[in-house]
Amino acid sequence: MNNLFLYYILFINFIGLCLMYIDKSKAIKKQWRISESKLLFISLIGGSIGSLLGMNLFRHKTKHPKFTIGIPVIIILQLLVLHYLPSFIAI
Repeated sequence: MNNLFLYYILFINFIGLCLMYIDKSKAIKKQWRISESKLLFISLIGGSIGSLLGMNLFRHKTKHPKFTIGIPVIIILQLLVLHYLPSFIAI
């Protein structure tokens, strides 16, 4: 079970990183874009570290408070859930 969770986290973070790259390259070419809600959703379901890495590597969405504040807040919330969830399940 732990391996499956680890693979999921690695995969979804890779997706978050790739989506930031794709959206940035589409923005440069003034083409179709990935919606902000999809980018944030990927972060919310576990891809926040990959999304944050993509933001910084590709300098994408770095002037949008929804992302510069929102994604770090999502990371903090995810870390809190990972820390406290086992104690709730053990009850």
